[in-house]
Amino acid sequence: MDPGLRSPLIDFFRRGEVPRDIRLLAAQGAMAPRAQEQIALLVLLSDDPDPEIGRTANVTINGLPREDLGALLANSETPNEVRQFFAARGIDGTGTRRETDEPLVDTLSTLPEAATDDQPDERRPLSSLPVIDRIKLAMKGTREQRSQLVRDTNRLVAAAVLSSPKLTDSEVEQFVKLGNVSEDVLRVIGTNRAWAKNYGVVVGLCRHPKTPPAISMQMIRRLTERDVKLLSTDRNVPESLRVVARKILTKADR
Repeated sequence: MDPGLRSPLIDFFRRGEVPRDIRLLAAQGAMAPRAQEQIALLVLLSDDPDPEIGRTANVTINGLPREDLGALLANSETPNEVRQFFAARGIDGTGTRRETDEPLVDTLSTLPEAATDDQPDERRPLSSLPVIDRIKLAMKGTREQRSQLVRDTNRLVAAAVLSSPKLTDSEVEQFVKLGNVSEDVLRVIGTNRAWAKNYGVVVGLCRHPKTPPAISMQMIRRLTERDVKLLSTDRNVPESLRVVARKILTKADR
């Protein structure tokens, strides 16, 4: 069943792009930075094609604390698909609104220790950790770790950074200025309504050579005249974007 909730992390699971070992961990209650994402993942994995993963997800669901679950289901942010799933199991949204979005089951309380490129020390380098450990740090680690992991070659690790509840708008602004982030990261940022309201993010996306043209072409019309002028001569962006910039400036001069 599709849980109806969208996030960079859940979208990977929805598309079937997550390895079995990580799906199994998610079915056990790990891999979710927020309660809403946790129950959405469990709903999604409850009918996973792999029988063990489906059984594990259902066992985890049956073990969720009912009071917290009922309060979470009562939240207006909870998708109807999730409410319907639990209603079919006799669990309705009851109680007061849950004020925290911490996972209902937290199996990521112990984080691996690692050194970042910016702060090397005697600990194991961040890039050498197993994928699952990098995902844990992407969701619950430090700002410095997120800055490094958003550039990870594993797309799931980068998606976990963008799903982190600790992620700030200022970090996202910095991400769109990094030359070695992937097109996928820029696409996720550009299609997030909250982040797209940040002018610094919009400018960064328009200036980044890897931003999908469908996103930068739409966002360029929100730029100030000064920034459009800079784009019109920026050889790092696609020619098609420079053409649009020049057209906008021509209309402004009329």
